[in-house]
Amino acid sequence: MCGIIARIGEGDAITKLVTGLENLEYRGYDSAGVAVQNGSGISVYKRSGQISELKDAIVGSVPKGNVGIGHTRWSTHGPPTDENAHPHTSETENVAVVHNGIIENYTELKERLESDGHEFTSDTDTEVIPHLFEYYLQDASSIEDAFRKTIDDLEGSYAVAALVDGVHAIYAARQGSPLILGLDNDEYYLASDVPAFLDHTDRVVYFEDGDIAVLEPNGVTMTDLEGNMVTRDVERIDWDPEDAGKGGYEHYMLKEINTQPNALTNTIEGRVEDSEVILEDFPEGTFEDVDDVQFVACGTSYHAALYGQQLLNQTGIRAQAFRASEYVDSATGSITENTLVIAVTQSGETADTLGALRGAKERGARTVTVTNVMGSTAAREADDALFIRAGPEIGVAATKTFSSQAVMLSLLSLRLAEDIETVNAPDDQAELLRELQKLPEHVQTVLDSTTAKRIASRYTGSEAFFFIGRGLNNAVAKEGALKFKEITYEHAEGFASGELKHGPLALVTPDTPVFALFNGDKDKKTLQNAEEAQARGAPIVSVAHADHPAEKISDAFLEIPDTHPMWSGLLANVQLQLVSYYAAKNLGRPIDKPRNLAKSVTVE
Repeated sequence: MCGIIARIGEGDAITKLVTGLENLEYRGYDSAGVAVQNGSGISVYKRSGQISELKDAIVGSVPKGNVGIGHTRWSTHGPPTDENAHPHTSETENVAVVHNGIIENYTELKERLESDGHEFTSDTDTEVIPHLFEYYLQDASSIEDAFRKTIDDLEGSYAVAALVDGVHAIYAARQGSPLILGLDNDEYYLASDVPAFLDHTDRVVYFEDGDIAVLEPNGVTMTDLEGNMVTRDVERIDWDPEDAGKGGYEHYMLKEINTQPNALTNTIEGRVEDSEVILEDFPEGTFEDVDDVQFVACGTSYHAALYGQQLLNQTGIRAQAFRASEYVDSATGSITENTLVIAVTQSGETADTLGALRGAKERGARTVTVTNVMGSTAAREADDALFIRAGPEIGVAATKTFSSQAVMLSLLSLRLAEDIETVNAPDDQAELLRELQKLPEHVQTVLDSTTAKRIASRYTGSEAFFFIGRGLNNAVAKEGALKFKEITYEHAEGFASGELKHGPLALVTPDTPVFALFNGDKDKKTLQNAEEAQARGAPIVSVAHADHPAEKISDAFLEIPDTHPMWSGLLANVQLQLVSYYAAKNLGRPIDKPRNLAKSVTVE
């Protein structure tokens, strides 16, 4: 959940370290720091709060040196204070370390080190790492040997980068937390995510669990915990550096909402031909033995999984979406050899989803991951991977990736139906695929004509916000509520339309607008539910195509193009994203960096 940046090469490191930290702000953080090896000691600067405060601390005493490490911290052990910020140093301050993850045995390690005379100055689990590294440096045959012994003592999840005073090298290791090596002509980078160094290089190597690396000016050596050499493929990232910038928009979120037509075009391209779904990695008959499908996901990806579940159930395929954090305890007992488990994760590094994926594999399930990041852990560990091709998403609140995930799962559901003899592809598949190819154009129409800004202003400051939808729109309603609460900090809830009267109706007042979603499927029932809320005084904001009956009873109306019910909810979703964005802007919220949240949740 935190961000690591490290760099070694010609020229001073500090500017590239700080820029790398700024490029990682979207991951979520509450403190930041850097450490630079300058040949006569390790200079460490760290501050709680924003990176701007760290920059202010550096002004006037800019640390010199061409090797360094940096970190943005999101608190797990100890509050966000200067003392708890990374990097952390050893007793003699000749070792500096940054770390993502959780060291589960830090209490035992700390007690052991304290009994040996080490004094600790923070509340973090991370601080045991530099002390432990220093301890092993006393008698180790080499610095690399001391680092390997340090890593071998750690239990839990970690990505670690370390400096040793007087040594022109960076020592790094990964276990359960992402770490990526960037290769430039005369310098090397380490980071938690590619955007940290995308301005400098698009050539990357993804660390795998158990990998240990030493970065030096003339090259990088990678080994396993036993010291055996390992080789990892060099891959090229096809993201343009400009894709990771704001591109003239006030916020990343607004940019990413507005780039959905392009993201969807990329997701669809080459995967639809006439009235058929073409997924090259899944030839005819791939899924003929599948009896049931289980989705595992978290947050927004879970809502995309609900979308996929509904689509599969409509075709007659048994499917269920599980929250990844609950999956191993509640669902793995239902796995058979004919179960297909689909892990949905934007980053491919979500800890709970990876845990669920591994639990499914251990029980013999076939696995597929739907992700945005090539080379991610989920993409490597699943049997197969489908990439949504949405490009980098920087805003913490996922927008374009939800749309692309839902489309990818829709295509996968149609592909499954082709292989499984007991079910049939939809009778109108040719029509729905034609409408899918129009989806980017329809999203652009929504963006060009939306009245979301006016509606957001009208209802900003309401007591609560409710979102209702039926079938596929149930998932969209839940996602709309999540987006609203994430960035406005206002109370919002999403319900299946028919559930509104089973409890939540008690919360409805004239100060609780209800957003009702219509897609042409059982709309009469949703309309009845909306009118029931309206009878209790709630204003109704309907999202539907022009001339829909809901328009006549609505207090406000968000129009979407008329399309196939399978895609209508994704157009409604764009309208709800815009309402959330403008409401948050009216309230002065930090839209791209909502409090307490991180882009990639890499700890359980």
